[in-house]
Amino acid sequence: MQVLTTTLAGVLLLEPTPHRDDRGLFTRTFDDETASRAGLDPRSFVQDSQSRSVRGVVRGLHGRTGSGEAKLVRVAHGAVHDVVVDARPGSPTFGRWEAFLLDDVDFRVLHVPRGCLHGHQTLTETSDVCYRIDAEHDPTEDVAVHHLDPHLGIEWPQPVTVVSARDDAAGSWTRLVDRLSSR
Repeated sequence: MQVLTTTLAGVLLLEPTPHRDDRGLFTRTFDDETASRAGLDPRSFVQDSQSRSVRGVVRGLHGRTGSGEAKLVRVAHGAVHDVVVDARPGSPTFGRWEAFLLDDVDFRVLHVPRGCLHGHQTLTETSDVCYRIDAEHDPTEDVAVHHLDPHLGIEWPQPVTVVSARDDAAGSWTRLVDRLSSR
């Protein structure tokens, strides 16, 4: 497994080497030693979650205030356009976003650090996205920014077909920045 840096501070892409043959494939989706060498504490991840979505669905942009949460994100089935927004005041990449293709071909795993917003759009008929999270969920810390926020200008590759009522009612990037700066 290889660890790749990205343009966002602390965001890492872990790239496994799937072994393919006439039966299909086998791949390692997490490796304790690789994570440790990359500066991650493998024992810190306390929760695994999964979402299933249909083509065009956007989930996010979600994050947490307070101590936040870090997560490892991968796709077990299908493909997604995965987006991370740096919402960490003081970070050299604050306010910037980067997109990644996560799929069931390359099996890349994305490390999203604490303080970042995260979302994705399903590019295939269905997708199963798996999350390994390093903090118990505290709904009082949940924050969301609308996926079409003009200040962020995120480019979604397909027409957006469905978003949840919560995500559709999400606030603006400007409002989140004001909230973060008043802490």
